[in-house]
Parts: sequence; structure tokens; C-alpha cells
Amino acid sequence: MIDRAPVTGSFALAAALARAGLTALRAAAPGGRGRWERTNHAGRTVALHAGPASAVAAAVAAGRVRPAAGFAVLAAGACGAYDDVAGARDPRRGFRAHLTALREGEVTSGAVKLFGISAAGLVAGAVLKERALDKALAGVVIAGSAHLVNLVDVRPGRAAAAVLALGAPGLLGRGPGAACAAAAMGAAAAVLPDDLRQREMLGDTGAHALGAALGAAIALSRGRAGLAAHAAALVAAAACGERVSASARWRARAGERGGPGEVSGAGRAR
Repeated sequence: MIDRAPVTGSFALAAALARAGLTALRAAAPGGRGRWERTNHAGRTVALHAGPASAVAAAVAAGRVRPAAGFAVLAAGACGAYDDVAGARDPRRGFRAHLTALREGEVTSGAVKLFGISAAGLVAGAVLKERALDKALAGVVIAGSAHLVNLVDVRPGRAAAAVLALGAPGLLGRGPGAACAAAAMGAAAAVLPDDLRQREMLGDTGAHALGAALGAAIALSRGRAGLAAHAAALVAAAACGERVSASARWRARAGERGGPGEVSGAGRAR
């Protein structure tokens, strides 16, 4: 019989920490409430508390499974948080725009996020796997998963729902990979109701962190062939990032005729 206690425990811990963090941040609002507020395309004010709350929760729960996984989640969340703050008024979107700016001598918040998350993924992959090629593939999967979840964050609740959908197959397995997937899903499930009600948004902070947790789960549960397949798919998604976001946006509109507009700042790689 498969022992599901580690998986259940990871989910419950992440969910409890995310709710506690969300409640604490709402009450304290460090730096003033204005710093935590954004206006979405429907003209509604949403808060960014869910991002840090879910990122820290997933990092703690994943870190109990493997410290390197927790590091990757926390680093991805930190890079996303920097972009949420420093890049809030930057109209440029997509890696190409930020790499072009970098070639011209300007270091944008999006470029910092790109290289920061990539480096964190490679470091975590190097610790989680034993052979050189597997280490590199795991790093690509962790960083690519972090980016993918952000790409599909085009409407309220879409990123958290994507984490739940993408993480669910991982729960069918066992071992650290399943527990790490549960950590991502627990944090996502805890903030999803507020995200759907447009009270909160994950922002880059939460989307990247939860995506990195999913990537770590894949790295922990797949062999070389599985890692290579995931890495190839994620690189392709990153290369076609604008198309991926546009497709997700179109699907969201198709399912929400007359529904709320997309959250500003979400679902667009900076």
C-alpha cells in the first residue's frame, strides 16, 4: 500500500500557511495598503497579498520535501516580487523586449527575473539530480515551469487553476515528487477562491513560485527521458510565449462571454 501521508501533509501544510499568510498580510499591509493594490482591466481593485502568501507557503512545504526545491520556489517568488514592484509601470512584455533592452545597456526588471529564475532552477536541478545532463534538464524544467504558469495567468484564478490541473497527475505517483506537487497545489487551492472573486491576485510572485514548485515535482519524479520531454515542451512554450498567453486569453474569453477583464500585470512575461 502506498503511504499517502507525506502527500496529504504537504498539501495541508501549504494550504494552512497560505491562508495564514494571506490573513496576516491583509491585516498588516507592510508599507501601506496602496503598495499592495493594483487595478485590473475591469476597473476593480485587487490586492497582491496572495502572491507572497502562496510563495512562502509552497516554499516551506516543498523545502520539507527537499531543501533545494524550497530554495527554487522561494527564489522564483523573490524574482517575481521584484518584477511586481520594479516593473509595475514597464509596458514592455516578453523576453525578446527585455533582452533587446539588455543589449542596449538597460537592465530591466524582466531581465533580472529571467536570469534570476533560470539561475535558481539550475542550482536546484544540480542538487536534485546526480548526473550532469539530468541536472541541466531539471534546471530547465524548474525555470520553464515557473514561466509557463505565469504565461497562462490571463484571468482571475487561471494560474492557480492551472497549478491544480498540472499538479494533479503528480499526486498519482509516490515519493518526494508527489509531495512536492501537493505543496504547490495546497498553496494554490488556498488562494484560489479570493483570486476568482477578484479580491486577490497571484501576480508574478505567486505564479512563478507555484510554477517552480511544479517543476521541482517533475524533476523529482522523472527520469532522463521524462525530463527531456518536459524540457523540450517548456522551451517551446517559452519561445512562443506571446502565442501561449494569447491562446489562454482567447480560451478564457470564450468561456466567459461578458465576464470580467483580465488582471493587469498578470500572464505577461516581463
